[in-house]
Amino acid sequence: MERSDLELVTAVRQHGSLVRVAQALHVAPSAITKRLAALEAELGLRLFQRTTRRVSPTAEGDVLCERASRILSAFDELESELRERQAEPAGPVRLAATFGFGRLWVGPALADFQHRYPRVSVDLQLTERLPDLAVEGYDGAIWLWNAPGERAAEWVSKRLAPNQRVLVAAPRYLQAHGTPRTPQDLATHNCLVVRENIGAVDRHFDHWRLQRGDEPQVRHLPARGSMSCNSGEMVRDWCLSGQGIMLRSLWDIGPQLASGELVRVLPDYAMPDADIHWLAPYRPQNPKRMRLLVDFLADRFREEPWKVRPASRAAPPGSRRKR
Repeated sequence: MERSDLELVTAVRQHGSLVRVAQALHVAPSAITKRLAALEAELGLRLFQRTTRRVSPTAEGDVLCERASRILSAFDELESELRERQAEPAGPVRLAATFGFGRLWVGPALADFQHRYPRVSVDLQLTERLPDLAVEGYDGAIWLWNAPGERAAEWVSKRLAPNQRVLVAAPRYLQAHGTPRTPQDLATHNCLVVRENIGAVDRHFDHWRLQRGDEPQVRHLPARGSMSCNSGEMVRDWCLSGQGIMLRSLWDIGPQLASGELVRVLPDYAMPDADIHWLAPYRPQNPKRMRLLVDFLADRFREEPWKVRPASRAAPPGSRRKR
């Protein structure tokens, strides 16, 4: 049985008349009659009942037509995908990302992606408020948390990379005030608090959630100090100047940890649930440029290029270490 046979039986069931099938396929009615008779003889089955008014499928013909429809649909999808693979991706991509991670890591990654695929145009919006992606016309977001509960069923979520928020301080602060040995010791230290995402609800900035390794227990600790700001960069500058201890993502402080300007405090502890995710509205079919983009970002961030490694210490593109 060939593809043309599958197309014939589905056309006969659709039109209900051999004459109309012949007209649709631009062949003589006798040719359709002969092809259908030859197929039934080959299978040893009666596929259609013929009357003077209508041609209708038998039970066996119905089964064949249903399977034929699915097979032909799969053929069409495969051919479409193969044609798309040969074509150069093109078209607009509109994305959202948080200010810090977006500027340091997403922006340079998108520049490389656009250089690789010059017919793709990129519009990146940096924001601290996660947009309603579909309503506001975004193709996706690179975000530091998973989809919120009310969107979890409507959005596609893919983890691009793990991320930890860790406690750090400048050596001069620890020399002057001592090094905490337990999470409870933080109560006697000056904690520098970042108040980002000010539009979010139920986010307690003055409490740090810390987890030790893979232990299930999460410790909720008060973060009390004399200084706070809605800018993570400002709090990082305060920390570098020796003002106190801060909780910050590794992607933001990798160069400073590598240079020794900052050191880990309570290195066995980190804040959970800060992984980097790709979020997008659900769509049955994504254009090639979006599939390539998600794969590109996953490949770029999978190895956590911001982490300090003994052999190779990565720094964000364009960043400079203080000397």
